[in-house]
Amino acid sequence: MRGIALFMGCVFLFACMDTTTKYLSGHFQTPLIVAARYGVNLLLMVAVLAPRHGREMVTIKRTRWVIVRALALSVASITMALAVQRMPVAETSAILFFAPVLVTLTAGPLLGERVGSRSFAAAALGLGGVLLIVRPGSGLDALGVLFAALAMLANTSYQLLSRLLGASERTIALLFYTTLTGTIIFCALAPWFVSGRTPSGFELLLFFSLGVYGGLGHFLFTAAYRNTAASLLAPLNYMQLVFVSVLGWLVFSDLPDALSLTGMGIIAIAGILAALSSHSSPVKRSV
Repeated sequence: MRGIALFMGCVFLFACMDTTTKYLSGHFQTPLIVAARYGVNLLLMVAVLAPRHGREMVTIKRTRWVIVRALALSVASITMALAVQRMPVAETSAILFFAPVLVTLTAGPLLGERVGSRSFAAAALGLGGVLLIVRPGSGLDALGVLFAALAMLANTSYQLLSRLLGASERTIALLFYTTLTGTIIFCALAPWFVSGRTPSGFELLLFFSLGVYGGLGHFLFTAAYRNTAASLLAPLNYMQLVFVSVLGWLVFSDLPDALSLTGMGIIAIAGILAALSSHSSPVKRSV
């Protein structure tokens, strides 16, 4: 129950972060927005957490995989931001949420879990849901769909590595190296994307909020995977579809059409089916 509560909190914060990113992307370049998110996140960690957890923040055992995980999230962050700049948040998130199905499929060879026929059926079902959303005539931007697909693949890698590293690494260290890596990458890129427009006080507040949403959200995400099996958490990803649909309607007046809503429902069912299949299958001990 603790892991479930942590995960519900993280998906709500991610919904807020994606909605805020879309709002700011109408006025500022996307790499600058992502740089602000990571930079504020890092400053908050240093100011709030470093005095108490300084050594724990920098001590890791599997350095290479921790950095690979951080790079996966950086790729997911920029491609997701580029996608929501071009598409409604709900449809973009729905494509991203094919990732839990891929997590279930790839958890077999990578994490030692058995993958049954129901998992493959769930993958086919989920793919059908995605195709309903990105169908010809849907009006979605083709480049936005491509960015969303790349974000989905990067997010799959991030979730798998979170599960893999959760048992050996401290949550605070995983969060720190993820934030540090993203800050270095995007702050190096940011000067090339600064425009002459000065943010208003409200926009500065939104920039700051991105760091809070991202930092606290990923802390809850990592902590949830430490406390609860991935197969049990996977269905809860789809609560974010509810959150982003409501926020997209409130902020941008965006409402998915009937076929897109059907596709979202199919993806959610596929994810739940894959998670139940994974949970019911015996675990194969890896060597």
